[in-house]
Amino acid sequence: MEKIIVYLDDASYAQQQLVPMRSGTPASAGTTHWVLVACAPRMTQRIGKWVSHSAREKWRAQWSAKLFARIEPVLQSGGDRVTTVLAKGPLPELTRKLLAQHGACRVLDARRPKFGQDLQPVTADQPASTEGRWQLPGAVASMGAALVLAAE
Repeated sequence: MEKIIVYLDDASYAQQQLVPMRSGTPASAGTTHWVLVACAPRMTQRIGKWVSHSAREKWRAQWSAKLFARIEPVLQSGGDRVTTVLAKGPLPELTRKLLAQHGACRVLDARRPKFGQDLQPVTADQPASTEGRWQLPGAVASMGAALVLAAE
């Protein structure tokens, strides 16, 4: 049985990543054990004034339940096993714990990239993503060219 740890934060984006992987495995290879890890969105620092810790944890649990409810049926329809986990703390540490618990697994980062925001790496050796970053030198050069054209 193949085991895959999947980090996700958006159901529709994750389905785009997982359905081709699921359909690509031959039926004779056996079932797959999916370990789905929900990465809830961060709340702002100032929300602590208005919301208690238990209310935040309850919201995170409800948010992850909705996420899992959209993805689990798709994966279980082929007879695959699904285990759900709610991420708390640093993701590389959670990955080490899950690898120790489940043995050799593939790790897939199916979180939606956010514009102008770097995602926390999933493993310690994961390269930094450049997707969604601004290219400052190009932006500065184009602004300079626009100012020169406007001045003429």
